[in-house]
Amino acid sequence: MPMYENKTEQEKALLVSVDTGEFDAEASIDELEELAYTAGAEVIGKVIQKKEAPEKATFVGAGKLLEIIAFCRTNDVDLMIFDSELSPSQQRNLEKLTQVRVIDRTMLILDIFAMRARTSEGKLQVELAQLKYQLPRLAGQGTSLSRLGGGIGTRGPGETKLESDKRHIRRRIQKLQEELEHLEKRRNQMRKRREKDGVQTVAIVGYTNAGKSTLMNALTDAGVLAENKLFATLDPTSRGLILPDGRQVMLVDTVGLIRRLPHKLVEAFKSTLEEAASATVILNVCDASDEHSAEHLEVTKNLLEELGCAGKPVISVMNKCDLVGDIYSMPTFGKTVMISALEGRGFEELLNAILRELPPTRRKAEFLLPFSAGAVAARIRKEGVVEFEEYREDGLYMKATVEISLINEIKDYLL
Repeated sequence: MPMYENKTEQEKALLVSVDTGEFDAEASIDELEELAYTAGAEVIGKVIQKKEAPEKATFVGAGKLLEIIAFCRTNDVDLMIFDSELSPSQQRNLEKLTQVRVIDRTMLILDIFAMRARTSEGKLQVELAQLKYQLPRLAGQGTSLSRLGGGIGTRGPGETKLESDKRHIRRRIQKLQEELEHLEKRRNQMRKRREKDGVQTVAIVGYTNAGKSTLMNALTDAGVLAENKLFATLDPTSRGLILPDGRQVMLVDTVGLIRRLPHKLVEAFKSTLEEAASATVILNVCDASDEHSAEHLEVTKNLLEELGCAGKPVISVMNKCDLVGDIYSMPTFGKTVMISALEGRGFEELLNAILRELPPTRRKAEFLLPFSAGAVAARIRKEGVVEFEEYREDGLYMKATVEISLINEIKDYLL
């Protein structure tokens, strides 16, 4: 019996942008193409129209709209993706005139987020953002939502389908917000416990697809999904990292950023991004091989300031340096380290840079322990990094880097 493989055909997508001069339209639509690829679409065309402002009814001008309609019919376009957020009326008008499904940049990112979310909190955040986006767009989604007619035999219970749907969504939004508040309280408690226990955190932030997950995996064997796609990792991951002086810090991977990230998405994922705000040191990972790397660093810097991270130690980690060679010069902020997470290059410099930015909790010291203090020697070996030790006539000499608190405990043996 012959076997057949079911294959889902890629949707053919046309990307549309209006260049008003507010942002780099070419770079933005190229990024939109990457987002569409990540979502599983096949981009068959890109359209950019220069205008002082988008049309209120159709976003693009009448002449450009006729060109788009003709292109869609000739090339069997399944989907149009606009590089700006459309109003509900613009979306309805465009779908009616083109007979093609229309989405905007925000809806596309939400779709990718829904596809990538793995943890319960991530799924709640995605659903909340989707419902907030959907609420003002309910009106006009078909005759099923139209108001009941008047007259005998047509009177209803006093509530339209539209009002009922809106009420249901508002209830769901309230429930999701309550659940996320509960999770946020639990995360704050865990954060306070870490602070009480003296656990210091290092947060990895940066532009999406800059290699954050690859770096996380290389440093800690975290096993985080690392793909050459935007938003390959959505949920935060925390792992222990041993530094050269022997101390352990918590390394936290966060959701990637993009230019013109819709504000409602920043709000939805603020609780996740707040891991960066509470971190001791921040690693701003950037793709050194990307021609827009300076802009990517600026996007991350602005969001960090919005989250209240101003004044925190930031290390600019220029990743993928294997693709640009040894000589590299560009504007950065904070300390800068060149690495290749894929090849494992530059890790020693990165770890030492982290060490320099952490508040001093350890220092190098010399001890002379009596032979009867074997338990103390064992603690120094276990909790510190021993540089040298030897048995002498008057006891055990040790040179080690240990916690200042331990030095204070055993100060009687300190040289």
